[in-house]
Amino acid sequence: MTNAPAVSVVVPMFNEEESVPILQAEISAALAGVDHEIIFVDDGSTDRTVERITAGPRVHVLRFPRNAGQSAAMYAGLQAANGATVVLLDGDLQNDPADIQKLLREIEQGADLVCGYRAVRKDTTVKRLTSRVANFVRSRFTKDGVRDTGCTLKAMRRECVEALVPFKGMHRFIPALIKGAGYSLVEVPVNHRPRKFGQSKYGLGNRAVRATVDMFGVRWLLSRQLHYKTRE
Repeated sequence: MTNAPAVSVVVPMFNEEESVPILQAEISAALAGVDHEIIFVDDGSTDRTVERITAGPRVHVLRFPRNAGQSAAMYAGLQAANGATVVLLDGDLQNDPADIQKLLREIEQGADLVCGYRAVRKDTTVKRLTSRVANFVRSRFTKDGVRDTGCTLKAMRRECVEALVPFKGMHRFIPALIKGAGYSLVEVPVNHRPRKFGQSKYGLGNRAVRATVDMFGVRWLLSRQLHYKTRE
């Protein structure tokens, strides 16, 4: 693609007016010297999130008229990305943009998908325990081998996006879908920061039940993939 940046950073956001100016500055500092674009996906925010984004030639904003959920925001941003490498990053400042370079180095060394995992989590005890159980079950059921799929911070080659299937809950199964399509995957430890403003916008709710149903769906999908080659 003509004039395409080297890296696209996709940031789903929902009511993060306090965080967005800090995050944008941190991303720019982390990628100083790297040709990049930032794609903010506003998931139906009702505050001043969009107004607090600093405009620029490589800054793009996708706006949903109403809240559609984390998976929809991620998928829309990934589809809009132009860079050869695409980075996913949370909008609440808990992911550290300084870790992006670490992920990009793994891509340069041949990985197709790089998943960050939160070595030291800064969440509540309940959230940590719930996540640990969910990751244990999901990893063994889908065979993605990833210890922390709840960590949004990921980097992937742009062609990996084609392996994703849009559905509610997709964000939990990005590694499984991409690995299932035959791409290579590695994990790297990343920094995890305590939430600085507000509270989690995508709460626990009944997501355990939904995630379990989704897990069976993804397992079925992976078992039904087409594998074929054409003659030279």
